[in-house]
Amino acid sequence: MGKATEAIHGHEFRDEVSGAFIPPIYLTAIFEQRGETRLTDRGTELKYSREENPTVRALEKVIAKLEGGSDALAFNSGMAAISAVILGLVKRDYKILVPIESYGTSLELIQSLGEKIGFKIKLSWPETEAIIADIVSEKPDIVFIESMTNPTLRVLDVSEICKVCLEEACWVIVDNTFTTPILLNPLKYGSIAIVHSTTKYIAGHNDVVGGAIVSNESYIKYFWDWRRMLGSIMQPFEAYLTIRGLKTLNIRVERSSTTAKVIAEYLSDHSRVEDVYYPGLNSSPYNIIAKRIFQKDLYGGVVSFKVKGGRDEALKVLRKVKIIKPSPSLGGPESLLTYPVISASRYIPEDARRKLGITDNLLRLSVGLEDSEDLIEDLSQALE
Repeated sequence: MGKATEAIHGHEFRDEVSGAFIPPIYLTAIFEQRGETRLTDRGTELKYSREENPTVRALEKVIAKLEGGSDALAFNSGMAAISAVILGLVKRDYKILVPIESYGTSLELIQSLGEKIGFKIKLSWPETEAIIADIVSEKPDIVFIESMTNPTLRVLDVSEICKVCLEEACWVIVDNTFTTPILLNPLKYGSIAIVHSTTKYIAGHNDVVGGAIVSNESYIKYFWDWRRMLGSIMQPFEAYLTIRGLKTLNIRVERSSTTAKVIAEYLSDHSRVEDVYYPGLNSSPYNIIAKRIFQKDLYGGVVSFKVKGGRDEALKVLRKVKIIKPSPSLGGPESLLTYPVISASRYIPEDARRKLGITDNLLRLSVGLEDSEDLIEDLSQALE
């Protein structure tokens, strides 16, 4: 099935008694046991909702199919999913390679766990060539990358990075939140696990917090054990809302990506804008990589740009937008404007931020589902 069809029908749910085909919300903490073990379709016990829940299970089946994985796990946040992946794989003497431009809390988590557990961390420059060179020279055990960096939107060549990691016998984990399974499926290139903040495009409505891991059966069991022990499973009501949001993922990604390109072109010609970061622009150094690895002629719904005049002028724009909301997230129907130096990038050291281009005049725009003309008019009045 195609992505749009899988997003709607991928859970395979049907109530044989009523004929209902929408998964219900199983608001139960416990399940009946009469001496025998009641198993889920993946062979785990169905006894307690901290471990398994049928509503959550329905969501996991859809996400797994969209990413081309054999199974998935849903979590109560994206950071919970990342925590389970790292804890499920890492050992004391391991080395993890992670680009310096990564989500700030992901960096903070990996560095904190490294100090407590004793594994080593190599911070790499967020370019494909630099990452590959470090993989060959540093011999890491785990490589943790984002398919598109936040907030400067560098597109990493996941196919080449995975190829080298297979040759060097190291695991690749890909955070696929920005590109979504509509644009990219890293598992097909050799990544052993994909993580998502489902809060963003997967749920898609700025009203549910969640996360997910997609992998194959041999690795999922390790991550499942950590989810069980940490108690970080997604709750059934949130899973229900995420299933509902996921049904429109395909058309939402298409709409926001199309509008984002229009806005990126508008900002590129604006006299008050210093730089625009968007891989869909022909002028972007990442346009060629994106065209090669993305599964559609779309480039995501996030545009970053620098306002001339520095910090004060950028903050004026942030305060003057009307339709666009100043808020630190992405992937919902409402367009959101974020100031990265105090949000996603706050844990990146200041000197590294400067080298990466994450300066005090940088803003990140998550383009929603509004009319492009209205968004451009809002940006125009705020910039002027």
